[in-house]
Amino acid sequence: MPAIRTQSRSTKSAIDGRKTTIVKASIPVVEEMQDLADCKMHYPLSGQDRKTFKTHDGKRVTPHQWAVYDFTRTIPCGRVTTYKDICVALGQGSPRSVGSALRNNPFAPFVPCHRIIASNLYIGGFSGEWGTGANARGGQKNTGLQCNRKMEMLAKEGITFSVEGYLADESLLWIGRG
Repeated sequence: MPAIRTQSRSTKSAIDGRKTTIVKASIPVVEEMQDLADCKMHYPLSGQDRKTFKTHDGKRVTPHQWAVYDFTRTIPCGRVTTYKDICVALGQGSPRSVGSALRNNPFAPFVPCHRIIASNLYIGGFSGEWGTGANARGGQKNTGLQCNRKMEMLAKEGITFSVEGYLADESLLWIGRG
């Protein structure tokens, strides 16, 4: 079933004072699911390659970041998990440290950081921004556009969110623990 993003708003008529709700729906995003992590990208797997790897900024990737990236690569297309569930599965770090590692992800979309949401099933952050529209946090710099982009990416994988930014179908939550 194609993903459809809907928005609704309430208006009050100036003529008769009645309140009406207008629902606008966009065209389906895609006809079939698309795995955005399916791309050709160099991803070091050996310990030696990881020791010598540097990002485009010349920074080294920490062992915690490697652990987060390795786990994130296992999240199936069409599913999401939470920052908290990643640190619980890894047995290290915190939801914030997972978010920090993903904010600095040099392997996107091969390491599909767009598949991580907040524990309350809110869209969460993306590219250093948190939230969408009026819910965007982080000062003037935060437009909420990055999280809208995240929702569009997830819609291509068959995952939809409410207008408020919450996961629409909880059955798509993936817990990758043994």
